[in-house]
Amino acid sequence: MGTFTELIILLIIAIFVLIYRRNPGENVYKFVVGNVGKVYDKYAPYSFKMVREKAIELGQEYNTRQYITQVVLIGGIAALIGYFYFYSIIVAVIYAIIAIAFIPYLAYLRCQRIYSEYIFEQIQTYTTNVIMEFNTTQSFVKSLEGVRDSGILEEPVLSDVKKMIDMSYQNGTIDESLQYFNDKYPYYMVKNMHQLFLQITKEGARDSGQALENMSLDIDALVEGVYRDQMDRKNFHGRFLRFGLILYLLVIVLRYMLGEENYIELLEMWYVQLILHAVVIINAFFLITGEKYYNEDVGVE
Repeated sequence: MGTFTELIILLIIAIFVLIYRRNPGENVYKFVVGNVGKVYDKYAPYSFKMVREKAIELGQEYNTRQYITQVVLIGGIAALIGYFYFYSIIVAVIYAIIAIAFIPYLAYLRCQRIYSEYIFEQIQTYTTNVIMEFNTTQSFVKSLEGVRDSGILEEPVLSDVKKMIDMSYQNGTIDESLQYFNDKYPYYMVKNMHQLFLQITKEGARDSGQALENMSLDIDALVEGVYRDQMDRKNFHGRFLRFGLILYLLVIVLRYMLGEENYIELLEMWYVQLILHAVVIINAFFLITGEKYYNEDVGVE
């Protein structure tokens, strides 16, 4: 174990020296960050780039200081857990590096949540205003044109509404355009509203005004339910993180109950270390799964 540890340390030092010698006039930190950024721009999924750009546009993406704080906080907690569990600085460093490596994934989840909330607000605006426009125009396509020209929609929903209008004129019917939008934004409020307009357009309706009013009430109820779910998730998220950290503290409490000398003797047994590593990994998986649940599918009824 000692030889392997020394080899890892020497390898890290060699990499640092190599980078420094190849870039003597450049800050090593800036060099590493710059190259990581280039790799990200080249290989990151387009969807992540898009949602991150929208998060930046909305002013909700973390700045450099917030990311540094997150690195210090998450890396520091992981290092403390590694040290107090195993009395090993090497294990503490390895845990800290692994924990920090998950920060881009956490950023991905957070940006997905921000983007999902933004899209839901846009869809709510779309459905509500199309109904209002239809009460005046009595034409679904004209309603879409009114919403398009009103300036209340933003990208990417605005472009999809424009495509719906073009498809409707090209095909002479609204069927394909409705299917396109339903597939792109599979919300209940969208599907229900489009189904109603399809019936009005093809079959006619004696009292379309009443039907649309009922649809507006249904949309309001759906929106209220989604926003309530978002608040419940936020409250659950705080309690969940506290519970996850408490689980890590249980082993540290056990260490003090056994006494430092007894605990160190237990650490000499390989299967005890294996159990402790399993505890850390399982709890980490539990926390990451909770983060995934909190950030995914926000706004989908």
